Amino acid sequence: MHSKTTDEAFAKRFDGRFSDGTTAGSQRVDVRLSKQGLLIYNNGDKDPTLWPYEKLAVAEPLRKNSIDALVTCSGYAGSTLFVPGGVFARMLGEYAPQLTTGAERWRNARPWLLTALAASVIVGFIYVADISPARHVAMLIPDKMRDSLGKHSLQSMVGKRGVCVAKEGREALDRLVSRLSLASGTDTNFKVTVADWGLLNAFATPGEYIVVTRKLITTADSPDELAGVLAHEMGHGISLHPETGLVRVVGLSATFELLVGGGGGTLANLGILLAQLSYTRGAEIEADEHALRILKAAKISPTGLAKFFKRVSGAGSGSDKGKSGKENDKKKKEAQGSWTQGLDILRTHPAPSDRLERVMRQAVYPATPALNAEDWAALKKICSKTEDGAGLSNSGEKSMNQTQKRRYEPNGSDEKWTDHTK
Repeated sequence: MHSKTTDEAFAKRFDGRFSDGTTAGSQRVDVRLSKQGLLIYNNGDKDPTLWPYEKLAVAEPLRKNSIDALVTCSGYAGSTLFVPGGVFARMLGEYAPQLTTGAERWRNARPWLLTALAASVIVGFIYVADISPARHVAMLIPDKMRDSLGKHSLQSMVGKRGVCVAKEGREALDRLVSRLSLASGTDTNFKVTVADWGLLNAFATPGEYIVVTRKLITTADSPDELAGVLAHEMGHGISLHPETGLVRVVGLSATFELLVGGGGGTLANLGILLAQLSYTRGAEIEADEHALRILKAAKISPTGLAKFFKRVSGAGSGSDKGKSGKENDKKKKEAQGSWTQGLDILRTHPAPSDRLERVMRQAVYPATPALNAEDWAALKKICSKTEDGAGLSNSGEKSMNQTQKRRYEPNGSDEKWTDHTK
């Protein structure tokens, strides 16, 4: 027979979020502890799913002061269960002691050489595979919440600067974004905003939103260069790198607050947090792979991406030599000089030589310019007209609605546009 305390523990229900690992969304579930393992009730099902204690694993070892638990089960590959609250974490530790810090310390009490070797192998694997609990948590964020996070990010990042909205330039950009979105193979319409910002950079935010700065567009020598940068940022969005970075920065608890509608202070500073993120080497390589795949499907040459990063990485090598002090002072007023802007994009998007070489090694394939000369000229002047960024999300959605209706459809080597507004 169970003790009274045990019976009470088994009768208690906890709110949790369950993800099956195949979609970006998650669903609310009821969780109970039992003699055999965790019982997961979905939508009031009478027959729960059983996760045996001996098959469980946690993202972080359970401690007495743990405030939540992110649980996986070896019999359910890719599935995750997130349960907030210290009560659940402590009770789970009692029935599955192998998940606690005490068990962790016991396992580490083996001969130091074997421990050091095992730790080295594990750390090396995590570094190479870029595995992180933050990625699993990011996958739990529902699409509606991701979209809301993206809009808040745009507002805090760009709202005080202004948005570039010259009609011909905006239409040209929409055509390029639609071409790349269709080529991504994700059924996602990425939303790109051009900020009137003298910083050389581009940012992906949650919800498939992308911010491109005025300085990046004016610095690009060709539409293929801009297409390469956009495809790279789309790669970050496809892999949920902005969401993963957000989880790493604010932590699991603050992320859960955002999921349930709290964290107003965090929301107000999302754009600042995302603008300061520096992606890992693994994340950059993953985004590069997506970019190369997207560019090939869109029949756009990948050399533009390599040329852009190669050029900005050498922007501080003395390109301003011979210019007068007044000229340099004028450039500094923009964003403290082009070399600083180059470092900005390289700081948040490190571009070591092996990444450039990987792009340049791509096999040649039939390609057409990302934009024709007329559209590229219009896009370079997109900031000739700007609007207040206060209504950023609404204006962005409006422009993208037009893009979705006018869809790019490749027809051999020519560009063909079909108007779906009629």
